[in-house]
Amino acid sequence: MKEKTKSEEKIGTGEKKIVKIPEVISVGDFAKRLDLSVAKVISELMKNGVLATINENIDFETAAIIGDYLGFEIEKEKTYKAELQVTKEVSKNQKERPPVITVMGHVDHGKTSLLDAIREANVVAFESGGITQHIGAYQVERKGKRITFLDTPGHEAFSKMRAHGAQVTDIALIVIAADDGIKPQTLEAIDLAKESKVSIIIVFTKIDKPEANVERVKKQLTEIGLNPEDWGGHTLTTSVSSKTKEGLNDLLELILLLAEMKKLKANPDVSASGVVIESHLDYGKGPTATVLVQNGALNLEDWICVGETYGKIRSMEDHIGKKIKKASPSTPVKISGLKEVPKVAELFQAFSNEKGAREECDKIRKSQHVKKLSEVKKIGIEEITASVKAGKVKELNIVLKADVKGSLEALEESLEKMKTEEVSVKIVKKGVGDITENDVMMAKAGGALIFGFRIGLSGTVDQLAKREKVKIALYEVIYELLDDVRAALSALLPPEKIELVEGKLEVLKVF
Repeated sequence: MKEKTKSEEKIGTGEKKIVKIPEVISVGDFAKRLDLSVAKVISELMKNGVLATINENIDFETAAIIGDYLGFEIEKEKTYKAELQVTKEVSKNQKERPPVITVMGHVDHGKTSLLDAIREANVVAFESGGITQHIGAYQVERKGKRITFLDTPGHEAFSKMRAHGAQVTDIALIVIAADDGIKPQTLEAIDLAKESKVSIIIVFTKIDKPEANVERVKKQLTEIGLNPEDWGGHTLTTSVSSKTKEGLNDLLELILLLAEMKKLKANPDVSASGVVIESHLDYGKGPTATVLVQNGALNLEDWICVGETYGKIRSMEDHIGKKIKKASPSTPVKISGLKEVPKVAELFQAFSNEKGAREECDKIRKSQHVKKLSEVKKIGIEEITASVKAGKVKELNIVLKADVKGSLEALEESLEKMKTEEVSVKIVKKGVGDITENDVMMAKAGGALIFGFRIGLSGTVDQLAKREKVKIALYEVIYELLDDVRAALSALLPPEKIELVEGKLEVLKVF
């Protein structure tokens, strides 16, 4: 007779052990975490109408119900974050690094002109030789110290970086045209910088214009709680003309002063980490990306993981197109060697070998799949039912995709049994494998909904589906898919009319 595990001995004792699991888990792994036999877990699943083998997956909700029956309290474990975290190791080797600057402000207040003026006046002096190229960021030098500018003005890039968890900017230059004053986008830029806890320098631009009135703009600043330093406040301000180059050196010195006060440091001796600034497919070099090294040193031939892709750095160029072998913190470089074009704002981590980079990307890919699976399923069925109830779906046409042929056939058989005289399911397309763009277009053409079982979405299918307004629902448990199809079919049925007789009346005479 097989001995009971410690957990099996505690079943029925009233003790509830907390067990953490991911969004989706295999039956075998679930049993292992509960310290129960697989047979015990499968038996409990069967009692609750779920047929699953040791290697099949169940979702969190199902596991929580089964766990409760077995005397456990099931909680979601913190999933592996899909974006890498920039390494910030505390070390005695922390050294000063250049500040990273973003320029923001209202449309036509001179953001691009300011960036161009700084680059033209300083890049040539920074290093002779090489041709200035646009890689999304550049460096200038002032009094032997470097400053990195993100050459992508505006709120969009800043917001995208924040959305990916990347704190890229150290100092935000808020440009305000001296002849125009504070505008709605100026306020948005200031609020965005404050929310991100980024230091602010107000830059009054277009001071060469006759209508320029810096004092008037300073008064406007005080009205929104930003009191200029020369008015007794704490807000740093300076004035420039991108046209005449007046005030540019003063601006750079103010940036260096603020950077010194902030004591910006990084460890150049650890594996590099940072963020993607720009990316594209180069027909000569393949996938390329401009990355900003935020910590550590990035070396030629390092292996790096960037989001869900990885590769070995085959070439590395600085902002003037010069080939280099090493990039230190706060340095923007253009690299090639990745297997795919990474997304802008993705974080990267360098590794000494392929195994480390590949395993890191596998973790991210799995995490993204689980996240996408839960999000699509949650949104999908709610929207599907709403569409049916709104009368947008006259007949329940569906595109059905599954992981293997056996699952597909089982689903077809179950859906066939749901047909009644009033409603039925019509499968307009079926197949094995992930949902493709072709599936989405077929669903759109046939007015169909897409149901997927134990599969994912290939490529940019989710974006196409949103654009074409095609509803998708993904499942890991078969009975949940069938329940949701039943719910959608029920919504097709006309409302049942019930007549209640409150009483009878006979008219004897009309007066």
